[in-house]
Amino acid sequence: MNVKKLTTMAMLTAISMIVFLIEAQIPLPFVVPGVKLGIANVITLFAIWTLGWKEAGAILIVRIVLGNLIVGNVMGMLYSLAGGVLCWVIMALLKPMMRRNQIWIMSIFGALGHNAGQLAVAVWVSGTAALAWYAPVLILAALITGFFTGQCTQAVLNHIDKLKSSSAKG
Repeated sequence: MNVKKLTTMAMLTAISMIVFLIEAQIPLPFVVPGVKLGIANVITLFAIWTLGWKEAGAILIVRIVLGNLIVGNVMGMLYSLAGGVLCWVIMALLKPMMRRNQIWIMSIFGALGHNAGQLAVAVWVSGTAALAWYAPVLILAALITGFFTGQCTQAVLNHIDKLKSSSAKG
């Protein structure tokens, strides 16, 4: 791995942790257990698209482990790892089939996977299969948040393209 890629990964990891920590402090206008915007997933999507699936996975794992240790939520780490890894796997598998203007589709499927992973852990930890009745709420949340984070990622990539083209001209 070259120094430029490693440096980019370190910066994206730091950014994703900052976003994760800030998002943990944002109160949502509605109270739906287990639902948050997932803004740090913009970094995962960006990394999958620009660096590759392995690098994105490394960034994701470091963010989840360190982020949850920093906020003191060790039990939350189990939920985050299950959801985050399933989300990452789904998005990495979809990436070769998507055009860049379809990132929002990858993001929605990733969000669905994330919520499925977290729900599976909740059922496993509680031993209560009845929690699966919560799935429709999580599906709706995934559709909304996945679309949002996908659009944010698309905007970031478009902006970087503009910066590259303007620096090439100047």
